[in-house]
Amino acid sequence: MYRLTGCALLTTVAGACARAPIVSSATASAPERGPGPVVAVSAPMPAALADARQLAIVVTPSWNVVTGTLRRFARASATSAWQPAAPAVAVVIGRKGLAWGDPALARGAADPIKHEGDGRSPAGVFPLDTAFGFAARSDVPWIRLPYAALQSGSDCVDDEASAFYNTVVDRATVARVDWNSAEHMRQIAQYRLGVIVGYNAGRPTAGRGSCIFLHIWGGPDSTTAGCTALDAGALESLMRWLDGSRRPALVQLPVAEYERLREAWGLPPE
Repeated sequence: MYRLTGCALLTTVAGACARAPIVSSATASAPERGPGPVVAVSAPMPAALADARQLAIVVTPSWNVVTGTLRRFARASATSAWQPAAPAVAVVIGRKGLAWGDPALARGAADPIKHEGDGRSPAGVFPLDTAFGFAARSDVPWIRLPYAALQSGSDCVDDEASAFYNTVVDRATVARVDWNSAEHMRQIAQYRLGVIVGYNAGRPTAGRGSCIFLHIWGGPDSTTAGCTALDAGALESLMRWLDGSRRPALVQLPVAEYERLREAWGLPPE
């Protein structure tokens, strides 16, 4: 079993995955929310951002839009300015759009808050420190993150009652399977290659959402159940660039929230 501790591995097959295979949908089904009243929000720089020297920044037009762009930035040190590292690429996200991973960042009652099964991808800042895939570790020497080779029994557990919630577990290695809901990750082609997003990690809170990845998309008109997905070639390029020693992080926000938090978080201009 591998548990997540800010996406670090503790023992045997690591995890956080999308809740379900990609489903086809060009637009979000939920009606667009209004921004709600703007309130003062304390927004200290997230810990995952403070020490990061690589950023993958996903920005979408609004909360309920299911497409966006991913841009890469790098800096020489934690106090240096961010510099572009690659051209933007297209991404798709959860079938309902985005929702705050941290409720404290919401600026009004209309802002969606992430919860299990809501079909939304988490908004905020999250570490990217574990990769996964179907290949053996020896076959992907170019990956510079800790790597989990998925096995035939690798389950991503999204059962809130399980002791293994928000964990990828090899069923063959546990004394008792205590979950009734999980993804059989090796059976999902889009998980041939991916990166764990450290959302609700460490000591997961039941119901806050589980198993969030960057992974291969089903096409530009697809959506996910909560992950962020992109073209296989673009994903491999991103993963070749990611370097665990540079503490890479994912920033994922609607454009209005990105602009609201950009200065406080020291992010590059949109």
